[in-house]
Amino acid sequence: MLIAANQRAVGIALGVVALFHVPGGISPVQAATTYHVASPNGRIDFAVAIGARLSYDVTFDEKPLMRGATLSLEVDHVRLGGQPNVKSTRFRHVDAKIEPPVRQTSAVLADVYNELRLECEGGYGIVFRAYDQGVAYRFETTLPAREVKITAEEAGLAFAADDFVYFPREDSFFSHNERRFERLRLGKIAPGALGSLPAIVETAAGPKVAIAESDVDDYPGLWLRGTGGPGLTATFPGYPLTEKLSKDRDFKVERAADYIAVTRGTRTFPWRILGIAEKDADLVANPLVYLLARPSQIKDTSWIRPGKVAWDWWNALGLRGVNFKPGINTQTYKYFIDFASKYGIEYIILDEGWYKTGNLLSVLPEIDMKEILAHARKRNVGVILWVVWKTLDDQFEPALAQFAKWGVKGLKVDFMQRDDQIVMNFYQRVCRALAERKMVVDFHGGLRAVLLTRTWPNLLTNEGVQGMEHLKWSDVSDPEHNVTLPFTRMFLGPMDYTPGAMVNAARGSFKINFKQPMSMGTRCHQLAMYVVYESPLQMLADTPTNYEKEADAMDFLGPVPTVWDETRVIDGRIGDYVVVARRRGRDWYLGAMTDWTPRDLKIDLAFLGPGPFSMTAYEDGPDAARIGSDFRRKTTAIDRTTTAAIKLAPGGGWAARISPR
Repeated sequence: MLIAANQRAVGIALGVVALFHVPGGISPVQAATTYHVASPNGRIDFAVAIGARLSYDVTFDEKPLMRGATLSLEVDHVRLGGQPNVKSTRFRHVDAKIEPPVRQTSAVLADVYNELRLECEGGYGIVFRAYDQGVAYRFETTLPAREVKITAEEAGLAFAADDFVYFPREDSFFSHNERRFERLRLGKIAPGALGSLPAIVETAAGPKVAIAESDVDDYPGLWLRGTGGPGLTATFPGYPLTEKLSKDRDFKVERAADYIAVTRGTRTFPWRILGIAEKDADLVANPLVYLLARPSQIKDTSWIRPGKVAWDWWNALGLRGVNFKPGINTQTYKYFIDFASKYGIEYIILDEGWYKTGNLLSVLPEIDMKEILAHARKRNVGVILWVVWKTLDDQFEPALAQFAKWGVKGLKVDFMQRDDQIVMNFYQRVCRALAERKMVVDFHGGLRAVLLTRTWPNLLTNEGVQGMEHLKWSDVSDPEHNVTLPFTRMFLGPMDYTPGAMVNAARGSFKINFKQPMSMGTRCHQLAMYVVYESPLQMLADTPTNYEKEADAMDFLGPVPTVWDETRVIDGRIGDYVVVARRRGRDWYLGAMTDWTPRDLKIDLAFLGPGPFSMTAYEDGPDAARIGSDFRRKTTAIDRTTTAAIKLAPGGGWAARISPR
């Protein structure tokens, strides 16, 4: 929702003199060599060069970040941006505010930028924007052909030095996008080596640069390849021509076209984003991906209910002390519903196994869906169903009609593992169809749908992250990885890491156990994730049996919100530690996490409003370095003059709730 806007034309063009529209009059535009678009605070300069081709430089406080980066769009084998002839330019300044219908980080987001639009001969234009948080550009076309093929898009990301990059290396375009972020020299990434988004470049000038995109509609997702030098280049999955299904879920492209999209001749194309963060902490709540997305396509969003989920799959339905056999059956899910209701948890999920493989209309005989849904309604708990994307696609209308008849509140859609144009359009179709039926969405098995959370606010969260599920079969999701994610994967938007383990292993104590899994790091490391990790739909991954034994932990996990009125990133360093404060109403929640290095941190609480407060803190216990579940709960009187001193064990964490007294 746009709640305020003030627009004025601004801009500077250097080289040959350029005149442009200003309030009060119109002057003819002459040819220009270079156009400069500055961020509103003047610290970022986006310099667009018009010569034999389009290129740009980016500086921060006059220090070079990017030099000679290139861009073009090839439509039906005609390159737009090659030997550009600029017909006209338009500069403008926008100062607006957005109220997200689902508040990921804030009740209000400032949307403030300077913009240059170059209108070029050949039926296309390019829009360049500079924000205080980074820069972005996109192509726009007004071509006479109703349908065109996009045969290529060039984005040559040339950096000013051979910088380090946090690179999510991939094996192929067929991927869940669940990767560690490897810190590598750009020049050490071989030509052709493949990576997904975001990549975070640690520039020699100081700031970090996050490579991302937004507003991907009727188009494939952007991927990155190495160049063997100080840069990366864009690549895209080709348009699928033939596909082959393996089992019910692995629907792979066997043969792709030599073009990437078939689309409209008149349209806007996705934004290419360079988020710029002077400090690592500035990456964590950078809003560019959200701001540049298409506004909500849902008129009435009042029905959308963020919240927490009692989840069955990670804990393998491991109930203990019950008078029935736990498993995929009606009694087990009624127990999950009762647990959720007791602690004010908004949803449960019926994950894999509730339907017969390949047929969403054939429910297992052990499941009485009507009884489960009736019990859930009585307890005011919503039910979300897990589905394989290909099965949903094959049975789209009858399945959704059945789900609506049952009263299902949402779907968890899994195993896409692709973001070519066909699957990107599937994401949009699912969000639209579920919005019409007032259902929420959680996409797993892929990354790109997360870019749609502004456009479709019923899309509450997205996986595309190496989350806690990996600890069921490996030791890769360790505390160092966990404190890398807020600065990397979370740059794109909400992240369904699925936290909440109550069996916590200190360093050296972790053991892989698929059916009775544990986490790496301390109990407070897990609690802090509910503040640090952004996800309007947030899982409680462990079994109700374990939570019911942990009254202190549930006193935090029961009330902790999943959407926020304000976010402050207090401190952090990528891969080392992070400290985040978030406000909901008059209550503040704080979370701190560290890697395997123990740390002593101080948090200045001056951001609190006037008056006395009570702080209930959960801190690593004195033996947490040896026993990960060791923690202490402590309540103290504080105010805005207080400095909180926290001690983090190896793999540790700290979480607190602050309320007015």
